[in-house]
Amino acid sequence: MRSPNDWVSLLETVPDPEIPVLNVVEMGIVRSVECPGNSIIIKITPTYMGCPAMDAIADDIQAKLGPIAMEESKTLRVELVYSPAWTTDWLDDAAKAKLEKYGIAPPVKTSDKRALQGEPSEIHCPHCKSKDTRLVSLFGSTACKAHYQCNSCSEPFDYFKCI
Repeated sequence: MRSPNDWVSLLETVPDPEIPVLNVVEMGIVRSVECPGNSIIIKITPTYMGCPAMDAIADDIQAKLGPIAMEESKTLRVELVYSPAWTTDWLDDAAKAKLEKYGIAPPVKTSDKRALQGEPSEIHCPHCKSKDTRLVSLFGSTACKAHYQCNSCSEPFDYFKCI
């Protein structure tokens, strides 16, 4: 019989479909795993309201963990929870380092309201580490990212917005 922590370990094999360098646990999307009776209930939180990846994430969790649950005569249910709202504060330093290595500048501030006012002051290029970067568009490859360009190496890159 698997514990909730065992199921969390299995969830680490489910990549985020929009940022595959991170899994759903590293993204902070998995809020809880409960194992009442013959059920496994996995609660996930969208990174923002209307995130189009949530259906894909729920389907991926079902595809990866559903057969394991069935082998143990359990039913697997994935539920969306909206409170508390997801925040980039839930990305730890290891996840931020993976983002940067993947070519996405990680969030540089906290979600504290005071830090969210205005444009981030220094966004480092994930390619050459230069601070000489400029905002190209508030919207990058996904709604949770902004598009930047490095003035030093000329490479474009996404910046994961503080949410």
